[in-house]
Amino acid sequence: MKLTRRNFQRCLTAGLIAAALGTSTPLLAQSAPDLIAAAQKEGKLSIYGVTDNEQTNHLIREFRTMYPAIQVEYSNMSTTELYNRFISESAAGSSADVTWSSAMDLQVKLVNDGYAQPHKSVETAKLPEWANWKNEAFGTTYEPIGIVYNKRLVPAADVPQSHADFIKLLTTQADKYKGKVTTYDPEKSGVGFMLVSQDKQVNGAGYADLLKAFGGVQVRVQASTGTMMERIASGENLIGYNLNAAYALTRAKKDPSIGIVLPKDYTLVISRVMFVARNAKNPNAAKLWLDFVLSKKGQEIIANKADLYAIRPDVEGETTASGLKKQLGDALRPVPIGTGLLTYLDQAKRLDFLKQWNGAVKAK
Repeated sequence: MKLTRRNFQRCLTAGLIAAALGTSTPLLAQSAPDLIAAAQKEGKLSIYGVTDNEQTNHLIREFRTMYPAIQVEYSNMSTTELYNRFISESAAGSSADVTWSSAMDLQVKLVNDGYAQPHKSVETAKLPEWANWKNEAFGTTYEPIGIVYNKRLVPAADVPQSHADFIKLLTTQADKYKGKVTTYDPEKSGVGFMLVSQDKQVNGAGYADLLKAFGGVQVRVQASTGTMMERIASGENLIGYNLNAAYALTRAKKDPSIGIVLPKDYTLVISRVMFVARNAKNPNAAKLWLDFVLSKKGQEIIANKADLYAIRPDVEGETTASGLKKQLGDALRPVPIGTGLLTYLDQAKRLDFLKQWNGAVKAK
């Protein structure tokens, strides 16, 4: 290209835009008005998610109020079902426009395998660096993982405040808590597998003690949070380990017997990862939805109506990243979105991991 005055000005403008965005290439996304127009022309949006319908509907209702021309179809399923269904349908040439799952590792695997398309916007720029991977996988929530217990049946003196406390309780009072402790089944729950593999990385030597303690009390494993919450509320189980505090908080509002502890030594934080499918039939509607969920309005709905935790640092309140930071400070351990999550999805490593788990934990 001949470097005329006009071409120089074009190059300079493009360079300034790229510099402002912190990238060597211009912004990939359309302008907001163009995106809205294109999304409304598509008129449809298909979402696969693991968030309960009741919680998601708060977001969908507001989105439809803003963009009534776009029909939204939301399918709720388990983390493993979502992954398998998306893979199967993509192989057949069709898929949901958006997937949204708390199984961060499975979402990263899908993105790493080329199932996503990139998106940049004013809203994606508001995310913490660890929550945006390649402008393709985006964290949308900031959900602490804790210990849930039955306040009627677990004495205050027994309530653990750290992972070490929890292990000590199960070790010193094994008879009392035998068959009364529950956690995710890592073989059946995608998010359960991810959480326990993160425990191994964060807890170090304490992980082996945790497995031994689980074996000593014949821990009961379940595939879903709902089942564990029901059993804790009824007293069939007394303590639940690695449960999502967002779900527990929702239950606690209706059931005063539910108690929640966010461990003081470290509290894992997961984020529901969202991406726009590479083969989305309605890519503009998908990107508009992503931007809405990450917008300040969307994040306020997540925190105040959907009973999840907002990830944007400029959203205030108890159920937000900023609120948790005030409460727990450096004890928070958000799980970064990236290839580090793929470690235990390697088939050989996964099998070795589950072999170790089952050998120590499964009830005799």
